[in-house]
Amino acid sequence: MALELIRAVEQADSSEGLLNAVKALAAASSQSAIPTLITVLGYNNPGAAVSAVDGLIQIGEPAVLPLLEQLDGYNYGARAWAVRALAGIGDPRGLDILLDAAANDFALSVRRAAARGLGTICWELMPSEQIAEAQESTSKTLLQASQDPEWVVRYAAVGALQALAGAAVQPDWRSEVLTRLEEIASGDETSSVRARAWVAQQKLLLG
Repeated sequence: MALELIRAVEQADSSEGLLNAVKALAAASSQSAIPTLITVLGYNNPGAAVSAVDGLIQIGEPAVLPLLEQLDGYNYGARAWAVRALAGIGDPRGLDILLDAAANDFALSVRRAAARGLGTICWELMPSEQIAEAQESTSKTLLQASQDPEWVVRYAAVGALQALAGAAVQPDWRSEVLTRLEEIASGDETSSVRARAWVAQQKLLLG
């Protein structure tokens, strides 16, 4: 079945045909589809790329290493879609990629996806002796992202800071996060970001 779906993607002769074929392949959630879905990320077809990302996220952990192995050779567009896939999977092996993208990517949609992804890292999959340092690095990046000029990135960073502080194993930096959330709640120029920060602050204080 998966082979037929893969062949349909490879033989698609129109944008719509490719989109439909990728949707069907993504829905199969087959590990054998991973190389083909990753290849689709490099096509100039955003709809197909979205479906490929969804499929890779659904497959989850088995897709992480193939994504990481391909990242350096990607054109920018494919790399941006790969960041979205890694953000959605939440495997800590993608942490360095997400940290860099959240802080430095020029596309706000990629910074937003990376910031959100930093709030969904499955820390229990990381060696325990590495977690504290990795979480502290993540908090610094998210604090930076919370000052992003684009409000959607700040909003994503606030939600991720809440999740991160709630999962902290050595919360030395938790007070800095709470202080920053208070600053955002009272001073951000966008009302939805202020409201999100207030909710995050209250949940952390009460939880």
